[in-house]
Amino acid sequence: MMIVDDCIISDNLADVCFCCDIAECKGACCVEGDCGAPLEKSEIPVLERVYPEVKPYMNQEGIAVVERDGVSSLDVDKLPCTPLVNNCECAYAVVKNGVTMCAFEMAWRDGKTDFRKPVSCHLYPVRIEDFGEFKAVNYHEWDICRCAVTKGRQEGVPLYRYLKEPLIRRFGQEWYDELVEQCEK
Repeated sequence: MMIVDDCIISDNLADVCFCCDIAECKGACCVEGDCGAPLEKSEIPVLERVYPEVKPYMNQEGIAVVERDGVSSLDVDKLPCTPLVNNCECAYAVVKNGVTMCAFEMAWRDGKTDFRKPVSCHLYPVRIEDFGEFKAVNYHEWDICRCAVTKGRQEGVPLYRYLKEPLIRRFGQEWYDELVEQCEK
């Protein structure tokens, strides 16, 4: 276990190699699971702001859910998350050429919005749990990501390196630099 500021970080961030293999998994993380992607409360107004730019990238089922229920939902613990279509895929999931992609990220890549995607999606397979006095930063091991672990080992990319950009986005450069120092010890 490592500690940076108010975060207790799993050693898995240093020990597990990981590199998404979207060609192999087909974006299953946007479809599988029992609830939508976790959202920070501060992201909800951002989703509302960028929704008009993201909507053209969405499929009709996702649009119907968002327009009926709103840009976010609540999970079983009453925490904000992305809404689901038929209790399955994320309302913002779009299938292109057999691969599930994120409508937010598609709009961002096309320069339509400044919001890339929810930070929990950007950080996946790392999940953050807030306990008030501290945050737990953990690797979420999931069978659908087995190919990403294989690819990460082949390429020699530890999880903390693979997630450099989203970790900096969430915690800042100084925090990340301290994490790197601890991981490399």
